[in-house]
Amino acid sequence: MLFLYTVLLVCCMIMLVAGIVEQRRHYTNLDHIPTRVLINGIRGKSSITRLCAGALRGGGLTTVAKTTGTAARFIHPDATEEPVYRKFGIANVVEQIGIVRRAAAYAPDALVIECMAVMPALQEINQSKLIRSTIGVLCNVREDHLAEMGPTLDDVARSLCRSMPEDGICVTAEKDRFHILQEEADARNCQLIYADPEIVSDEELRGFSWFTFKENVAIALTVAELLGVDRETALQGMYEAPPDPGVLSVERYVTPEGKKLRFANVFAANDPESTLMNINQLLDLGAIHRPVNVVINCRPDRVERNGQMGEIIPDLDPERVFVIGHPAKSAIDAIPAEFRSRAVDLGGDKRDPHEFMARLLEQLGPDSSLVAIGNIHGQGEILLEHLAELPPDDSPDESVAAAPAGRPEKAAAVVEHVETMQLYVPRIDPYQGYSEAYESRYGQQQPYAAPHVPVQRDATHPYPDQERADRSGYARPYPDDARTHQHRDDRSAPTAPQARPDNGTAPGQAAPRGLFEPRIPPQSSADESQQWHSPGEQR
Repeated sequence: MLFLYTVLLVCCMIMLVAGIVEQRRHYTNLDHIPTRVLINGIRGKSSITRLCAGALRGGGLTTVAKTTGTAARFIHPDATEEPVYRKFGIANVVEQIGIVRRAAAYAPDALVIECMAVMPALQEINQSKLIRSTIGVLCNVREDHLAEMGPTLDDVARSLCRSMPEDGICVTAEKDRFHILQEEADARNCQLIYADPEIVSDEELRGFSWFTFKENVAIALTVAELLGVDRETALQGMYEAPPDPGVLSVERYVTPEGKKLRFANVFAANDPESTLMNINQLLDLGAIHRPVNVVINCRPDRVERNGQMGEIIPDLDPERVFVIGHPAKSAIDAIPAEFRSRAVDLGGDKRDPHEFMARLLEQLGPDSSLVAIGNIHGQGEILLEHLAELPPDDSPDESVAAAPAGRPEKAAAVVEHVETMQLYVPRIDPYQGYSEAYESRYGQQQPYAAPHVPVQRDATHPYPDQERADRSGYARPYPDDARTHQHRDDRSAPTAPQARPDNGTAPGQAAPRGLFEPRIPPQSSADESQQWHSPGEQR
């Protein structure tokens, strides 16, 4: 028995020593990355990660990025990317250790990484132990993951705040619950900056060849500003950045009966607010048009979400509502009585897909739009597979004729946006390559590949002594024209404003106008007399 206890004790000691060694090695890797940007929130994290990385690449910063989700990707400094390997296909926050190790091998200026934790405790561990971000991003607070972070939206907001960096900076586009975020930021001595979507013009948004929101672009511009990248350079970098495979797009098909169909896959925005925002943007741009038909896919383990999709039907005012999946009743019962006559029950867990697809297509008009909402798994995947088999509509786009009066540029934007990549590859394999259309559009684009791409450091390519000293003792957390490194007395200290004087300037250096002034959303306080001032404006 004593022998077994001895073996157990020795094994525990070995594991303890191995854990300490791994932790120290991980913190050393973090020290080789002076700026670490952690993207958190409910919707749009992957898109914001790519936008931020593109903006920083455009500014000449060596930037590594990583997105998560169904198709997690590791993005190299030259904008090429590859799938993230996951053992047994299971996502785990521990994979962030390997990502940091790979990123540090490039000796980059910045790492932009998407938060992959949902549980509040894991979000805190992801920030405090795994990433230790210098700049945090909390994009929005929406109705999702209420079981883990809820039950109320205020609770979700406080849960997301666990990823805020202590003594650092946090950027957000959340307006409704900004006061909650501010309370949590004050508790962490974190400077909270509001990224106002209004700073992004319609003209700037039309520069993208894929759908995105002003909130996402505003966040990326704010992060780029904090790191000394000017606006025009950051925007150009974002325009050239390849979009996420889950980016919103519209496909045009022709049914066997010769009907024209515009199909928008909005499955990815699976909370009510995001769903409405996506569909309204598509309507505003003219990418889809009325009459609009909606298909809701139901899942037995997402009954609450099924009902949420049914409740927003009055806001969409569709011609018909097709309900597929199981249990269809959970969505139909949530539709208000005056709209329930428009519902068509095509659901059932054992419903023949050819049968419900034939019934769905025959009830569409000669030229209509179909929007898919809810959850993609189950019959939603079958729906996409069957629609992908339809021949594409190659006829000239008539969106120009439908452009709003006096706004022909809207129609031009529509044509550009409709010709985007497919939103979702049915039953996507996270390790497979992108579609041929995606590769032909973005695969050869490496606009910011430096003449000499940094090599991954290993035994044959160690860190040069001077570079190691610079990386360990210096950081580039603040914008300045000379791009000089500011010395950090504490190697483990985050690169945050407290290393600067109260006026936000380094010794002997003038601060950019209004850059580090607190930014708050309009009317974010209960005191209506509090007015919004733009950065640098006299108060």
